[in-house]
Amino acid sequence: MEKLTFFLVFCQALGAAIGAVTAVWSELSYLKAMKDGGVDGAERAHLRVIAQGLRYGMALLLIASTGLVIVAYVTESATQPAVTASYWILIALALLIISVSRALVRHSISFPVGSATLFTAWWFLVYLSFGWFSLSFGAAVMSFVVTAAIFYALLFYLRLLSSPK
Repeated sequence: MEKLTFFLVFCQALGAAIGAVTAVWSELSYLKAMKDGGVDGAERAHLRVIAQGLRYGMALLLIASTGLVIVAYVTESATQPAVTASYWILIALALLIISVSRALVRHSISFPVGSATLFTAWWFLVYLSFGWFSLSFGAAVMSFVVTAAIFYALLFYLRLLSSPK
C-alpha cells in the first residue's frame, strides 16, 4: 500500500503541476495572441490545446485525490482526509477552478477576473499538493483572495503593456 500511496501522491502533484504550467502557458499565449490586436484561428487552436492540458491536469488531480481517500479508508488510517483542512482546501480549489472555468466559457464572468482566479487557484493547488502550504481553511481563503487580487493587478498590467498601441 505504501507504493500505491506514493504513486497517488505523485499523480496528485503531477496533475497540479500540469495545471499550473498550462495556466502560465495560457497566459503567455494570450499575451502573445493579443499583441496583434485579435485572436486568429491558429491562436484559438493553440488555446484549445492548452485547455485540454488544464482538463487533463484537473482529472489527474481529482482521480489521485479520490484514490488517496480510498487508500486511507481501506488502510484504516488514523487521520482520515475528510477531517483535515488541507483536504477541504484542495476540494474547494478544485470546485472553484471548475466553476470559474465554466463561467468563463459561458461568458458569465469577466475574463480578467476569471483568468486571475484560475491562475491563482492552480498555483495554490501546486503548493498544497507538494506540502508547501499548511494553513487553516479561513487563512487559506483570505490568502487566496489577497493573492488573486495581486495576480489580477499584475496580469492587468501585463495585458496593458502587451496591447497594440
